[in-house]
Amino acid sequence: MQDLIINTQTSYDRVATEYAEKFKDEMDDKPFDCDCLDRLAHEVGPLGPICDLGCGPGQIARYLHRQVVPTLGVDLSPRMIAEAQRLNPGIHFHQGDMLALPDKDNAWGGIAAFYCIIHIPREKIIHALREMKRVLKPGGILLITFHMGNENKHLDEWWNKPVNLDFAFFQTAEMENWLRDAGFEWEETLVRDPNPEVEVATRRAYLYARKPI
Repeated sequence: MQDLIINTQTSYDRVATEYAEKFKDEMDDKPFDCDCLDRLAHEVGPLGPICDLGCGPGQIARYLHRQVVPTLGVDLSPRMIAEAQRLNPGIHFHQGDMLALPDKDNAWGGIAAFYCIIHIPREKIIHALREMKRVLKPGGILLITFHMGNENKHLDEWWNKPVNLDFAFFQTAEMENWLRDAGFEWEETLVRDPNPEVEVATRRAYLYARKPI
């Protein structure tokens, strides 16, 4: 597992500049995602800040910040954190592994986990979800998204740079069960088709879950 973490971190470090340039403004073309984040912000309310987990260049955090929502970002890649901080100087970002977050118990009111779970092997999903539950306040909301399917994809090169990345696809039913096994109260699953003009052509799932009070 440690090798997987190192490979993922190193790979994103290598492509951080190119990744940030491509995705920093992607929310401008994703109204469905924005609606989902608006709902997350509404349900979290004054409970506490919302964390953009696996934040990359911070596009999710920026959207929430523009809606006057207290927010922060966490990513495994230090170079991606540097890009996020450069692009969003008014938001706090720090490095962290979602399997062992450096943050305190009950620290956040909400989590927007957009596609970060795709780098976690199936046998570690419940562990990652339990770690997310740990840092949420009682009643806190998790919005988790992923590509739908059963396959695992591997990438050796990205923007002409060598990488070693694995991408896991999931089914909604298995993620709902994992959320329950991790101690969450699953609330709703939404599914949308892709917009091939602005993103990879995969069906997308958006799940809402709550940490019990």
